[in-house]
Amino acid sequence: MRCFVFLIIFLSVGSVLAQESVVRTGADILAESEFDRIAGHTVGLIVNHTALVGDEHLINLVHDSPEVTLGAIFGPEHGLRGTAEDGEAVQDGVDRLTGAPVYSLYGKTRRPTPEMLSNLDLLVFDIQDVGARFYTFISTMGLAMQSAAEAGIPFVVLDRPNPLSGTYASGFVLEPEVQSFVGQFSIPIAHGLTVGELATMIKGEALLPGLDILELEIIPMQNWTRNMQWPDTGRPWVPTSPNIPQFETALVYPGTCFFEATSGSEGRGTRNPFLQVGAVGVNGSEIAAVLNRKSLPGVVFEGVEFTPEPLTSMDSAPKLNGQVIQGLGIKVTDRRTYQPVEVGIHIFHAYYHAVPAADEFLTRREWLARLSGTTELAGMLKSMTPEEIIASWQEELTNFIQRSEHYYLYE
Repeated sequence: MRCFVFLIIFLSVGSVLAQESVVRTGADILAESEFDRIAGHTVGLIVNHTALVGDEHLINLVHDSPEVTLGAIFGPEHGLRGTAEDGEAVQDGVDRLTGAPVYSLYGKTRRPTPEMLSNLDLLVFDIQDVGARFYTFISTMGLAMQSAAEAGIPFVVLDRPNPLSGTYASGFVLEPEVQSFVGQFSIPIAHGLTVGELATMIKGEALLPGLDILELEIIPMQNWTRNMQWPDTGRPWVPTSPNIPQFETALVYPGTCFFEATSGSEGRGTRNPFLQVGAVGVNGSEIAAVLNRKSLPGVVFEGVEFTPEPLTSMDSAPKLNGQVIQGLGIKVTDRRTYQPVEVGIHIFHAYYHAVPAADEFLTRREWLARLSGTTELAGMLKSMTPEEIIASWQEELTNFIQRSEHYYLYE
């Protein structure tokens, strides 16, 4: 009997400790407080399917709260439910469960208009990001911050983890001349910040104009530390968009996304987007052998065969549709030492020098500049080694990290 009682106590204590170690998001904290920060207000929620509190969606919790009025819902790229394909325009509508108007921020406009905000007291942002500059959710956040400032209403960010951790930052810092919706701010490809930290830096460093008057509030997480990657948070992965179905995809994405600017495949049209890439006329097994000799940390490469094909809610018209590709597979062996942007440069460089015609491979040079953040990468691929390309951004990256440290909310 004593052993049985001890076992119950042990299991109970273990359960409490496990719960205490799970990262609690800003949305968790706000909901637990019965929405005290936004009580008495008519609010607009900038959310998608990732805005969960346990098994409940933030929209439903706010709608059901007697303390808050849900005035409007705003959806980013991929829509409110996260099912629209990459680049697909999303239409306005009405949420059938709450009756609230739903405004698309990836359709006729990329930011809330004065008319959309006319009856709102404040805006609340709660979307899970992946930690890469060209993932458009942070652009949506920044532009919505500008709209809130112009409307004279507060902007509240419910913070969520950076899946890549708060210690990894890498890549070119965006050059102003290539600013676009996939690069709104002068930050590196992997920025190493949570969305809450990034929001404070966008305002504090004037990375967008007109934010000096914005009333910005961050509701921080609990139990998150800078060295945590997503598997350390204790939270289940919710696919952030159709082609980021798992954490491993988010981990490699900042490097293999460069293939979007080529005639090759970034793995769309398969169940392993970004974890495998390829190009016509290039043997992936040979590329794998070249890269494995480099002994890059945390990764091994292998030749894989895949055939892009239309996949519902992922890609209805993938590049190289129906063609059998002898491609390259990326197997992360140590997520903590893996460097996605650096690995991406090594892969991209190897393919650039292996394709039959480099000019026919780099089919979207302007898009490459927008993704990489510089107009120089195409020329660098031709004349520099991967190590030299990586070294070229170190000074500006160090400067960014030193500035960003002032906005850290977590140790």
